[in-house]
Order: sequence, then C-alpha cells, then structure tokens
Amino acid sequence: MTALRAHSLRTIALRTRSYGTVQNPPTSPPWMSKIPPVLQEATTATAPRMNWTREEVKQIYETPLSLLTYASSTIHRAHHDPSAIQMCTLMNIKTGGCSEDCSYCAQSSRYNTGLKATKMSPVEDVLTAARNAKANGSTRFCMGAAWRDMRGRKTSLKNIKEMVSGVRGMGMEVCVTLGMIDEHQAKELKDAGLTAYNHNLDTSREYYPNVITTRSYDERLKTLGYVRDAGINVCSGGILGLGEEDVDRISLLHTVSSLPAHPESFPVNALVPIPGTPLGNRKMVPFEKLLRTIATARVVMPATIVRLAAGRISLSEEQQVQCFLAGANAVFTGEKMLTTDCNGWEEDRAMFERWGFYPMGSFERPGAGGAAEAAQGMKTETEAEGARVEATS
Repeated sequence: MTALRAHSLRTIALRTRSYGTVQNPPTSPPWMSKIPPVLQEATTATAPRMNWTREEVKQIYETPLSLLTYASSTIHRAHHDPSAIQMCTLMNIKTGGCSEDCSYCAQSSRYNTGLKATKMSPVEDVLTAARNAKANGSTRFCMGAAWRDMRGRKTSLKNIKEMVSGVRGMGMEVCVTLGMIDEHQAKELKDAGLTAYNHNLDTSREYYPNVITTRSYDERLKTLGYVRDAGINVCSGGILGLGEEDVDRISLLHTVSSLPAHPESFPVNALVPIPGTPLGNRKMVPFEKLLRTIATARVVMPATIVRLAAGRISLSEEQQVQCFLAGANAVFTGEKMLTTDCNGWEEDRAMFERWGFYPMGSFERPGAGGAAEAAQGMKTETEAEGARVEATS
C-alpha cells in the first residue's frame, strides 16, 4: 500500500468516525455545588426581586469569582443588550466651597486640596458643554453642584431647571446631583424634564459615620424617597476603597436592592485619593473587590443600569472589559468627571470598537418585557419636547 493511499484511508476514517455518548451523565456538573441555590435561582428568575435578605446577598457576593461573574453575565444577557454601553458625561456646574466633611471629597471647604471654589456656571456654558458631549457620543449629561442642600437657592434652582430643559430638548437624558432636596424641589425638577437624580449612599449604614458626619444616612434615604415619589429615576450607588470591608459592601448592596424600587442606576465608584483630604493616602481598592461588587449588583438588581464610574481611568482596558462582561453597562466619559480625570470620548469609542461594544442610545433600555416600548415612548416625548424648544427659541 502506498503512503498516499494509507494517508487517504486514515483521512476517511477520521471523517467517518462516530463519537459515542456519555452513559448516565450526572444531573448537574460537580462545580454547580459551589454556586449557592439563591444564585442558581436568580439566573432563571424572570423578574427582579425586592426582598433580598442580607444573608442571601452575602452568599452571592462570596461565590467564587469565576462562577459569580458567569452567573452575573447570564443574568445581564437576560435583561440587557450585552454589547450596549451607555456613555455619560458629568460636568461640575458649581465647584468647591461645600460645607460637608465627606472625607474623600476635593470640594469640601474643610480640606486644603488646592481646589478653587467657583460660582455656578452660566446656563449657556453648560448647554454648550452638553452639545459637545452629545456630538462626541454621550447620551446622558449629568450636572453636579458642590453644596449640602438646595435650601434658599431659588435663583440657582431656576437656572438649573433651565439647564435641565435645555439638555432634555437636545434629546439627551439629563441627571443632576445637588445634595439634599425636598419634595417641592423634586417636583420642580421633574416638571423641568429631569430624567434622573443622583444621590449616593456611599457605603454601609454601619461604616458611614467613619466617612461623613455632616449628613446622616437617613437624610440620604429621605432624599431618595422624595426623588422617587416625584417620578424621577433614582441613581444611587457607592464608593469602594474608603476603608470599608466586605461586610460593608454587602450591606450597601442589600440596602440599595431593598429600596421600594430598584434604582434606575447603580454607580460603582473606586476611590480616587485626593491629596489634602483625610483619605488622600489610601490605595485603590483591589480590582477583585470592584468586580465582585459589580457582579453582585447585576444579580440582585438585574434590570438596573450598573455604572462603572470614578476610578475607571486607573483600570486597564482588559479590566474594564471584565467589568462589562460581569454586568456593568454605563461609563462616564469626556474631559473630566467633576474634579477628577476621566477616560476620553475617542479613547472609549476605540475601546468599544476593539471589543465589540457600541454606545447605547438615549432613553434606550433594551431588555425583557415592555422596556423597548417604554423607551420608545420616552424617546418620542423627548423629540417632541426638543421640537417645542426649537420652536420657541
């Protein structure tokens, strides 16, 4: 037999070889035993749960990380388009001079951080910045003012409402973070067209007094209640790396996921140490803790937008992608994020293209149920509002 014929016969044999099936396969692979039942149930749930216990959140958070991110990725795909990432831009419309003692913040008047306090930015300057953000691909424009609350700030509120209406008229989502507000101010902001209000809980109730003493945890929760009752989307998350432990991250996740309704957005911030603040010498939180928090947030709040926020600039591109695969689906991008450096628009667009992601549209909440219909309704409303703004300008 020639060598060529022998080779041909071997090739035919390989092509026609049949593979047997495993006899009596196990009902579930052995590694499934490492996934707590509560997490297994979450991967097949068809609707968000509002009644998580702290012990359940703890079990999810402590699941081996490879299995936790596998589960969170599965849940993410059931509720969201896994390739869509929202690009948000956050502008400081009033810098520094804040009376609060938040130990991480460059804008507190109590610390010597070298930051110069400013008055509120003119309305047109803010709208120009929003147009630039939109031109660069951002679909949500956020505005932050450094003060404790809105008491006695009638002129400022009037200007902010004008900013909100102007940004909304561009067809963008619009969010503000202005400290504590009351129910009347929340209604005024809602009437102006506000999409979301950010008011982070920062950390656990138990660890909170180590970080801030000038505003109580319950005051923060009260503000969230006013926002929710006004019909504004709640944006509330935390900061990792304040000196807290796993038990505090678990407590924060439990608190937020047990609110009367899950927040529309859950920002996950990694502390950016600011020289001159009490936490200015702290190291960045280990990436494993950040990833574990994102994955757990995705599991316990499956329909919520999980925002990879402050500190992202310190992550490698591969680490950012791990966060997206685990369930994060929004980033802050642009020139600055309040007072800290931020990944730029061009850099983020290039990263998305390399890894197969694309920007989420305004008011786009792809997922299960009637989300698409609701998003289209909001989008139509915004386009109509934009037409009204143009007609009156």
